[in-house]
Amino acid sequence: MGKGLRILLVDDHRVLRTGMKMLLSSQSDFQVVDEASDGKEALDKLAAEDIDVVLLDLSMPGMGGMECLREIRLRNYPVKVLILTMYSEQQYIKEVMLQGADGYLCKDSLDSELFQAIRAVADGGRYLGPKDAYLLIDSLINEPPEVVELSKREREVLALLVHGYSLSVIAEKLYISIKTVSTYKTRLMQKLGCTQKSELVDYALKHNLLS
Repeated sequence: MGKGLRILLVDDHRVLRTGMKMLLSSQSDFQVVDEASDGKEALDKLAAEDIDVVLLDLSMPGMGGMECLREIRLRNYPVKVLILTMYSEQQYIKEVMLQGADGYLCKDSLDSELFQAIRAVADGGRYLGPKDAYLLIDSLINEPPEVVELSKREREVLALLVHGYSLSVIAEKLYISIKTVSTYKTRLMQKLGCTQKSELVDYALKHNLLS
């Protein structure tokens, strides 16, 4: 078995994984031991291998990064998770940190910053790039606008939608029909003045409805 930090790459783009593996291999204290193309595959790898740090993308088909992160923490895998994504909006940063990520870094960051982030989380610290840290602090110090009153069921449906669950899965979790879930989704969009799912995500995060 090789020496150094054992890293699992999780991203649905094979070319990106190949490039990332070559980049990380330039560091003597890094060892990319495996790759995964979605969250489910990543969980299977974690169950079978000894991993120190997971580099996890957020946007992937099937099980995305957010759901995978929640499962990693629920299963108590002793790994550090560094989110490596193209999204830099403050709502994503805040949510992944609340869900238990150890760090957050945009894919357009410098190589040296990526190396620094991996070593920081591996040592037990938290890592945010300067811009991401500013966005997170800004989201914490600015008061959110007045919250629209939602029923308990509406909050449940909203939270599950934001976490990426399909209408059929939400229906199964809440023991209601898919048609009823669809009705709740339409009602939420109208009530909150949203025209697309990304706006529902923004609203839920700004008003702390996912805790």
